[in-house]
Amino acid sequence: MPSSEPPVPPPIRVVLVEDHDMVAEAIGMALDRADGMEVVARSRSIAAAVADADRFRPDVVVLDRRLPDGDGISVIGRLAEAAPGARILVLTGEATASVAARVAEAGGAGLVLKSSGLRELEAAVREVAAGRVAFAPELMAGVLERLTGRARRPGGGLTGREKEALSMLAEGLSTDQVAERLGVARNTARNHIQRVLEKLGARSKLEAVAIARREGLVD
Repeated sequence: MPSSEPPVPPPIRVVLVEDHDMVAEAIGMALDRADGMEVVARSRSIAAAVADADRFRPDVVVLDRRLPDGDGISVIGRLAEAAPGARILVLTGEATASVAARVAEAGGAGLVLKSSGLRELEAAVREVAAGRVAFAPELMAGVLERLTGRARRPGGGLTGREKEALSMLAEGLSTDQVAERLGVARNTARNHIQRVLEKLGARSKLEAVAIARREGLVD
């Protein structure tokens, strides 16, 4: 007589992208032990994450924001191309509405603080795997405002050169060093920096860097 029990759904396949071994081990063990989940690969860099996403075609990618070869948010689009249908859940040490909006704009499905409990992370994985989003309630208003165009993102109008100059300021470089790195005259570099300050609404280089870090524009 055929069984009347419903078929057991396949596990949620997860690629974990985290370069810190202790953090990765704790998260990996928690997700592997969770009912109906399986960590199919652990990647330590953006390059490895794209390759693993293409190879394993996971349901969910749990992606650390800060990786040795770049900002995890910037790779969300490449991961989606490598594994169509995969949902991207970003792990971060700090979460602001601006960072959450960047994740959403890039195509990510959620944002989880590293300080959150493993149960919260497990719940977020289930949420995004089911096609929903996993942003903290206090961040959702900012995400929706940004996505609907009601909130202007600081630094959204920066040119490529201005973004480069901003990144160099975040490294602690002086105007002369920025000019040398960019291969331009000092006055040109100073003009780039001044426009960065104006577009970020900052009164000093230090304030510009603080705003850029808060908004997720630089690491």
